[in-house]
Amino acid sequence: MEDNVIDLRDSQLEEKIQHEIAGMTFTKNFRSPTAEEWYIFLPSYKDPVTGGAAGKTIIHYNLYDTKHIFINTTIIFDDPGLHDNGVTGLVYAISDEIVNRLVGYADTLLSVHSGANSYNAEYKQ
Repeated sequence: MEDNVIDLRDSQLEEKIQHEIAGMTFTKNFRSPTAEEWYIFLPSYKDPVTGGAAGKTIIHYNLYDTKHIFINTTIIFDDPGLHDNGVTGLVYAISDEIVNRLVGYADTLLSVHSGANSYNAEYKQ
């Protein structure tokens, strides 16, 4: 019997994702009792004006009482290279990794601002 499985994965994109995630670093810029701001540094992407961080993440904690903790996370990518339609999978993978590293497994609403690759998502425990 013939193997009718078609592999639609893009090996070049997977390598690019692994390269960016392996080289991703963060610097905390601001912290208040209810919010954090982190700069995101990626190996292949930079802020076009300053040459610094490719973007930033703002994590806002809504603490209503000790039982309900809800987190709003906003990721803003400044490098125009991350705004192109051709890197949608890369933006999704990087954003997912940022949420995993900075927010963990907490319930969060995510808003990603990256030109044509902007999207909203909900992470539930």
